[in-house]
Amino acid sequence: QVQLVESGGGLVQAGGSLRLSCVLSGHIFSMYGMGWFRQAPGKEREFVASISRSGGTTYYGDSVKGRFTISRDNAKNTVTLQMNSLKPEDTAVYYCAAARSILYSSSPKADDFDSWGQGTQVTVSS
Repeated sequence: QVQLVESGGGLVQAGGSLRLSCVLSGHIFSMYGMGWFRQAPGKEREFVASISRSGGTTYYGDSVKGRFTISRDNAKNTVTLQMNSLKPEDTAVYYCAAARSILYSSSPKADDFDSWGQGTQVTVSS
């Protein structure tokens, strides 16, 4: 069974940076497209970024384009979200997700993913 474990969340001032990591275990990492979503209190879960199995294709939500970068290391079973120029509105619980099916959409939905991590809190103070 696939397990995802996120790390790297925390408290940062506006304009700062954080790096989230997610490790997949229990299956072959390179067979999964990966994504990051976030959910703020009282809001729906929001697509942040996704990356194809090979790492050759990436997509971003409009609110994070130009500030966040998703990458993966298939040798280390790890997907990373580098977050720069953080804003208070980036405050949320961030979730790592894995998709067994190929991700065709530039804005995949939560239902496109089969497995989820437990989430890591990111708080950006103004």
